[in-house]
Amino acid sequence: MNRRYVGWGIGAFGVALAAFLIYRTLSQYTWDELASSVAAVPAARLAGALGFAGASYVCLTFFDWLGLRYAGRPLPWRKAAHASFVSLSLGHNIGFAALSSGAIRYRFYKRWGLGAEEVAKVIAFCAATVGLGLASLAGVACLARPETAARVLSLDPASVRMLGAACIGVCMAWIAASALLRAPLHVWRWRFELPPLRLAAAQTLVGALNFALVAACLHQALAAAAQVDYAAVATAYVIANVAVLVSHVPGGLGVIETVVSYLIPGAPLIGALLVFRFAYFLAPLALGLLTLLATELAWRRMKSP
Repeated sequence: MNRRYVGWGIGAFGVALAAFLIYRTLSQYTWDELASSVAAVPAARLAGALGFAGASYVCLTFFDWLGLRYAGRPLPWRKAAHASFVSLSLGHNIGFAALSSGAIRYRFYKRWGLGAEEVAKVIAFCAATVGLGLASLAGVACLARPETAARVLSLDPASVRMLGAACIGVCMAWIAASALLRAPLHVWRWRFELPPLRLAAAQTLVGALNFALVAACLHQALAAAAQVDYAAVATAYVIANVAVLVSHVPGGLGVIETVVSYLIPGAPLIGALLVFRFAYFLAPLALGLLTLLATELAWRRMKSP
């Protein structure tokens, strides 16, 4: 295949994928339902949801920025942010995020001089950051609001507190191991090194902050339809995200809605959930696709004689 058509092929695939994802998200509602539900969301809540979504994507750029340092190939933040936003804005919607966003990351970082092993280290670091972020926020939510978590998880409050303490313990153990274990670890056929203490601490912090910002985005949207506090929304969002990671459902379609509907039964949530999906999934998907197309065109022009 002629390499000059690769960029156009990726762009065409991205356009088709974006159209399909948007259609699948919206096709279950009539136009009147969509219009009336979204119109009922106050402008201030919409602005808040967009603001927290944007802050989350900025936070996500530090996943890559720190990961590049872990891999021993630091790049300027603007390059890490470029690769991070394009890969994650598409990967969040495609599903199988480690593979889908990882493939896009590889395309960017290979151009900037990283080898396959170094890119794999960045991807593994980002995946660990996601896990640490979920664990830390889940721990805080379970300890701060055990009754809410107990209702969502169908557990007793004592078990929820134990689960929360275990989640916090995992994060603390990761940081402690990074401080104490400097020799590479061997797990079956794999060999990997823990990040140094400063990177591990920063990794845990940005992971937790990212999920806290996404939960805040969801809270802003839901607050337009029902009286619900942030801690309850954060608990529901963490649980939904665990289910999404296990199922690899693109954009968490149906999973987030199910968990939130269980938390807030009977509330008119169509408009609120659509606002959340627009703010965190569809708007970044459109921007990420345009950025990818612009990047491919720019690289094609740079290679042209």
